[in-house]
Parts: sequence; C-alpha cells; structure tokens
Amino acid sequence: MKTLHNAHIHTLESSMPTASVLVIDCERIIAVGGTDLLEQYPFSEKTDLGGRFVLPGLTDAHIHLQWYSMGLQKVDCETGTRKDCLRRVEEKARVTPPGEWILGHGWQQNDWGGEFPTAAQLDAAAPGHPVYLTAKSLHAGWANSAALKLAGITESTGDPEHGRIRHDAQGNPNGILLETAMDLLNKALPEVSLEKVTAAIQAAQPILWKMGLTGVHDFDQRFCFMALQILQYNGDLKLRVTKSIPAEMLPQAHELGLRSGFGNDMLQIGSVKVFMDGALGPRTAAMIQPYENEPDNRGILNMDGEQLFEIGREAVDSGLSLAVHAIGDRANHEVLDAFEQLRKYEHEKNLPHFRHRIEHVQILHPDDAARLGKLGVIASMQPIHATSDMLAADKFWGERSSLAYAWRTQLTNGAVLAFGSDAPVENPNPFPGLHAGVTRRRSDGTPSPQGWYPAQRLSVLEAWQGFTTGAAYAAGMEDRLGKLSPGCYADLIVLEEDPFTCEAETLLKMQSSATMVNGEWVWQA
Repeated sequence: MKTLHNAHIHTLESSMPTASVLVIDCERIIAVGGTDLLEQYPFSEKTDLGGRFVLPGLTDAHIHLQWYSMGLQKVDCETGTRKDCLRRVEEKARVTPPGEWILGHGWQQNDWGGEFPTAAQLDAAAPGHPVYLTAKSLHAGWANSAALKLAGITESTGDPEHGRIRHDAQGNPNGILLETAMDLLNKALPEVSLEKVTAAIQAAQPILWKMGLTGVHDFDQRFCFMALQILQYNGDLKLRVTKSIPAEMLPQAHELGLRSGFGNDMLQIGSVKVFMDGALGPRTAAMIQPYENEPDNRGILNMDGEQLFEIGREAVDSGLSLAVHAIGDRANHEVLDAFEQLRKYEHEKNLPHFRHRIEHVQILHPDDAARLGKLGVIASMQPIHATSDMLAADKFWGERSSLAYAWRTQLTNGAVLAFGSDAPVENPNPFPGLHAGVTRRRSDGTPSPQGWYPAQRLSVLEAWQGFTTGAAYAAGMEDRLGKLSPGCYADLIVLEEDPFTCEAETLLKMQSSATMVNGEWVWQA
C-alpha cells in the first residue's frame, strides 16, 4: 500500500476536484482526500511529494506506436528548409555502409515553399544508397532513383487505386509517391524483425513516460500487436494500450470472434481502422469544393458512405466499433452519412451503441458541424495539428478553415473529444498539444496573441480532459481510468508546476517529474 501526501492533487472528479492525499493499494486508488487519511492508513508506504502537483496520467488517443518507436532510429527530416533535410541525409550516408537503405521521416513540402522535392536531389545527397523518406503526414513518400529502381517503379508504372505517382516533364517518376502509391515502395524495403520492433517499443516507453503518457490508442498493424503481446507476456509492457484492427483484417477478426474491449486493461482490442481519404499536406484530403487555386483537385476519396456502411455493418455484427480516418469535409460528410445508417442498423438489430470514432475531423462543412454529437460519434482529434497546419489550411482551404480543427464546436454540440498526436506525424509529447488546445498559437506566438480562429480555444481543463477522461471514454474505460478517484487505476504523473494556473507558455516546457502506471513508479526524474 502506498500513500502520496503533501501534494496538490487535481482529480478530474467533479465530486472532489482537489485533494492533498492519495492512497493506493496494488494497482488501484482506494482513497482520496485530506491529511486525515494519513491516520486511517498508518502502515502504508508514505511518499512526501513536497507540494508538487499530481494529475491523472495522459493518454495519446491516436499514435502509431511501431512507426514512432522505429522512427527514433531514422533521419529526422522535419527541418525548416529542404537544404537542411538533404544535409542530414548526406551525414547519415557517410556513416552507413554502401548499398544499405537510408530511411527518414518528417519532411513537409509546405514548410519548404510548397514545391515537392525530387529524386535527383536525394541522388546527389546519397549516391551510394537507396533512400526513402516519409512525409510528416505519412500520406506521401520521397524516394531516390535507387529506391525507385528496387521497387520496380518506372515511367510505365500506372497509378494504383487511390494513389498517385508524380512524374517529371519527361514522364519519369520524380520520386514523390502519394497515398497507396507508397505501398509499391514499401514492398521493397528491408524486412523488419519482430524482435527489433519489440525492442524499439520497449525502448520508447521511458520517453513516453517522461512526457506524461501512461496510455496510448495504437493504430499500427500486426507486428506492433505481436510485439505488445510479447512485452505484456514478459511483464515489460508498462503502458496501457488500446489496439486497433486494420480494416483489411476485419474478416479474420470476425472469424476469430474478436470484439472491442477483448483483452485486459493493459492491452485490449479497440476499433476497426478505416481510411476514408488522404491528408492536407499532399492535398489528398477529400473536399466538397476544390482546393484554393486548384480547380481540378478535390483530393482522393477512398470510398463513399454506402461502402463504409457495409464495412460498419460487418464490424458491429462482430462486436467491433469503427475508427475512421477522415480529414476533408467531403470525407467527414460521407463518414457521418454512414454512421447515421449504422446507428439505425444497431437499433434495428438490438446491438450496443458502439463507441465509433472519427480520427482527425480536420475540417467540416457547416451542415455537418453538429452531427458527431447527435450521433454519439467520438471526435478523435489532435490539437497540435491546428498550429502545425494553420498556414497550409489557410492557403488550401481558405475561409473554410473557420471550421477546421474545431474543438469548441464539437464540445458545444455534445461530442466527446479524445486527443492525441498522430505520432510520428507529430511529436507525441502531449504538453505542446495542450498548449495548442488552449491558445491555438505556435510556440513562437504566431499568428497572434488571440490565436488562430480563437473561438475554438479550450480551457486547460477541457484540453486535459481530451487526453484523460475523453480518451478513457473512447476506450470504454471511463469508470476506471482518466481520473483519480477510488476504484480507478493509479495511473498518474507528478508535475513541478500547476498546469491550471501557470502561464500558457509554461505548458510547452512541462514534463513529468515522476510517472506511475498501475500503481508502480515507472519513471522518476
């Protein structure tokens, strides 16, 4: 038994929002209150926190755990200029044996003036290596000539369904692959062993604990799930994981009888993940009206609402909820049409009211703004995307951006917010996300003291709830996770400053002094 005392505790429980003492037995909280608890539990192990601040641990409700963990070993391509990115590739090439692949992640052509880079530029930086760099959005790839050759991509290779291979003026592939065209290159990459994935995720855990994360909702695929099971079997999984199922594996999940919530409270099955469209960065998000100054581009829509409904019907018949990637306003409209049908189907078949989610919800048509709340669909959003994408959103969506990353609109209309990072699209550190949610400003203060579309700003409590109680609700664990009250898991963090009273800019620098998962200290500074 443990007693944490001399602390400023924010419980996120409305019946007792603050306390000074917390009592833990094994993995659960058994009492929260004042100093009288010290006398009630005299034989517990006592920890004096010296007036520090204790809050529920944070959950990243949308992360690609394998991509992020393995990406810690890749070239960091998130640079202010293309020249800096190429310099990093060149430096990596100097210490990489000839012929071996160089992999990287994080470039964003909109930060480099808007023009896509080319294979020739990578050829010059690393002439002795195949090179492949994924974009920050994960919806575009940049390959050099050697990589394209190994993948068999030539001037005669046609565009795959829902994907594009960009070409130069002579008709040759220019190194940029969009959406499903990336799969052509992925098949040529060296195989990654399960052992390496397992080791990478285990090594990433302390980094995430230091950021204040005690749980994640993961959207990677089979190898990641296998690695997580190995870590749990060995007693090394100390991060609470809700694991999605790729849509292409729905038939197998149905055959096995898997249901949302199957597993245990450290590793459980979540939703079936479906992709409705692309992303803003490469301008493949599906839009109702064309992108600004691109009259022929409305993005890429992978399916319509009827097709999604058919997938959803198979999912709910199997006991599985849906999590649908939708960024553009047309994609979100089609998803909402499908969910409207799906709610009627659930009612007709006397099925549960599944906790379906839309991942990203980056821009909505005004007619659709209130529909998530009405349908009981969770808005799984990433606050940091608003400040990362605001310049691109203004450039490509124009005035439509007034309903982009519209968290306040969703709360007002009754939707539950579940917040994350989409790492490695963004850094998984939730504190910059909290700052973005509260200020809608970048770390340098731009675009203004009021922030970008300031009507969408949140209070600190509302933003914190997105990473705690909202994420817990999305996982079906709101009765035992996301707050500090009797019966809940002892997943918590200790901070040196109070996030509810400090200057907003202080949030950017915060990290956990100590992190507890399941009643066990897993990180201490």
